[in-house]
Amino acid sequence: MSGNMKNKLHKFLIVVLTLAVAGTSSGYSTDTKKNTEDAESVVEFVHELDDYVPAKKSYNFYFTYKIVHPWWDAVALGMEDAQKKYLEKGIVITYEYMAPNAASYEDQIKRLALAEKGNYDVIGVDVADEEKISPVLDKMVASGQKVMTFSSSDAAPDCKRIAYVGNTHNYQDGADLTEALCQKLGYKGKIAILVGSHGAPCHEDRAKGAKDTIAKYKNMEIVAVEYDMDSIDVAHELAINILKDYPDLDGFVCCNMSNPVGTARAVTELGSKAVIVGMDHDQEALRYLRDGVIYCLGVQDCYSIGFDTLQVAVKIADGNLPGDLFPDKTDESTTVIYQEEAAPMLEILYGDTSQ
Repeated sequence: MSGNMKNKLHKFLIVVLTLAVAGTSSGYSTDTKKNTEDAESVVEFVHELDDYVPAKKSYNFYFTYKIVHPWWDAVALGMEDAQKKYLEKGIVITYEYMAPNAASYEDQIKRLALAEKGNYDVIGVDVADEEKISPVLDKMVASGQKVMTFSSSDAAPDCKRIAYVGNTHNYQDGADLTEALCQKLGYKGKIAILVGSHGAPCHEDRAKGAKDTIAKYKNMEIVAVEYDMDSIDVAHELAINILKDYPDLDGFVCCNMSNPVGTARAVTELGSKAVIVGMDHDQEALRYLRDGVIYCLGVQDCYSIGFDTLQVAVKIADGNLPGDLFPDKTDESTTVIYQEEAAPMLEILYGDTSQ
């Protein structure tokens, strides 16, 4: 990670931890204090290392993820916290944390090929495309590399990767958000789905959850499914075009962290009444949630993903396999939040107290 990024994350971490501890004394009314407590439970900032004693005094890891984006910056915060706690125990952990500026399985394959030539104890992958990347990981494991997956997207079910830390319920997240949308609309209406990146397991699974949920209701119809490739600008353009094609559109299901923002911009720009549900904790998205433009967001605990990823990587580096020390899949939480949790979440995550 670059020095500038580390400094930025370090300052952000101080703000986050301070606000998380002080949040319940923030001067809100009684009801808002409860909302603050609810918001604090969405992301767990206070972590301690477990009782495992590492076999070595130093480790070197390589992590590559789908795209440079604030979502993975939040994962990096958890990693950095774990790194510091290991250092306090006299264990030095270094790691590369690299991704492209645009989602690409071709780019990820190239990065993995380079990583194989490095002297890394463990290589961690947030899978960009399940079909394309899983065979690559199998070959790496067969050649003796210790490979894990992490973050939002695991590999294929039969992949030989050693373990996964992250969201294991993306399908259910998509179904839960869509069920909330369907209920809000009285189980009738026209819906558009913005997926994200082609082949990304988390995006595809959420979209499938959305489609299967809508299919349960005879008066609901999917009129458009588009891929925005994790770009706010592309999502905005797609949403504008969808709203022009379907001015009576009733709702959007947004399957990543970027497309709720692009969609909310489009809805606001065109004065649409379309109801938006989507994923995660982008600051602008939380402001749209606070203002009622977005109906609800599914927020993942990225901090815990990062912290737990580093702990599991240490155990894998020491030659351990899934079992008593760590599971095959370490599940991290997603919490659906609504308008009343938006302002407390903005304060906790960003120090944003604007109303």
